[in-house]
Amino acid sequence: MQSCKPLVLALALALPATTFAGPLSGDKVKIGILTDMSGVYASVGGKGSVIAAQMAIADFGGKVLDKPIELVSADHQNKADIGVGKAREWFDTQGVDMVNDLLNSGVGIAVQKLGAEKKRITINNGAGSTALTGKECSPYGIHYAFDTYALAKGTATALMKQGLDSWYFLQADYAFGAALQGDASKIVAATGGKVLGTVKHPLSSTDFSSYLIQAQDSKAKVVGLANAGADFVNAVKQAKEFGLKQTIAGLLVFDSDVKALGLNAAQGMKFTTAYSWELNPEMEVFGKKFFAKAGFMPTMDHAGVYSSTLHYLNAVKAAGTDDADAVMKKMRETKVNDFFAKNGVIREDGRMVHDMYLVEVLKPSESKGAWDQLKLLATIPGEVAFKPLAGSECPLIKK
Repeated sequence: MQSCKPLVLALALALPATTFAGPLSGDKVKIGILTDMSGVYASVGGKGSVIAAQMAIADFGGKVLDKPIELVSADHQNKADIGVGKAREWFDTQGVDMVNDLLNSGVGIAVQKLGAEKKRITINNGAGSTALTGKECSPYGIHYAFDTYALAKGTATALMKQGLDSWYFLQADYAFGAALQGDASKIVAATGGKVLGTVKHPLSSTDFSSYLIQAQDSKAKVVGLANAGADFVNAVKQAKEFGLKQTIAGLLVFDSDVKALGLNAAQGMKFTTAYSWELNPEMEVFGKKFFAKAGFMPTMDHAGVYSSTLHYLNAVKAAGTDDADAVMKKMRETKVNDFFAKNGVIREDGRMVHDMYLVEVLKPSESKGAWDQLKLLATIPGEVAFKPLAGSECPLIKK
């Protein structure tokens, strides 16, 4: 028996350290917010996403399973290589368990792939591409706040009902813009409309004049803006200055965009959203609490970061571990019930299904305050708003 001891000791030392670890890797839970801090989408996510995550951690109690919760953040600069590099560093050397926000679809898709490789949970809130729950789906990936299908479905359907049945698109030239334009085009065609053309513009464009001339020359009834953030704001401002007569459809609009435009420029615009502080009393409570910390009202991205971070922490607590497979199981089993979603469900393709809202921008005369910008036109049930699971291209779905 004595001769066996060195062999037993050698085997024990060879086993991974996690075999002997407690329920939490690194004896804590570590969350990363990877977002646009300085670019075209900074007002959509940026420091507001960090504040939202901090609020969720504080409201949870600051600890999980009697261990600390740590938050780190970084600017991906809207570049997939920078986003993946930072996420890899977090996963490999800093013990980050979950990455949230991932504002920008190119970054979101790339980091979700890395998360699948590393078996780490990634939650996309600011990214919109339906590829995240389609061909690029991951067993560790969640698409939480909105996607291009739901946004296009609500807005395009509403405008088509008004007889606005010919469209021309200005599209941000990357994965998100292509997905948003593609989803909107399919909905327009399916409801009897026509797409008369599309012009692509680089991310962070400052001069939209040539694109707007092409849109005007198309004679389309609707100019659909398949872009977001500062690109959307600049396109709308320049369209107004240019005297564009066609209806402008914002296919991804945030409260911060309406604020940047002002009600004079944005009044009457209809769009689809997952959240606004004005939609119901629960959303208002969160909005005012966020405002007190940030100095501005939250976007649907900020609201999604808060809700999904809290849902993640509750799942870690319920699972008794931060093991990604165990936590994902709890996140899928447990419905989301908070100010952001009622009976929200995370499907097997990673899509969190919840109600969406069709809204209209108020006239200046209707507004009662600085952030009183929107009125609710319709609530779109989640099962209607989001692409049916039966039509998913996700390879995880059993056909």
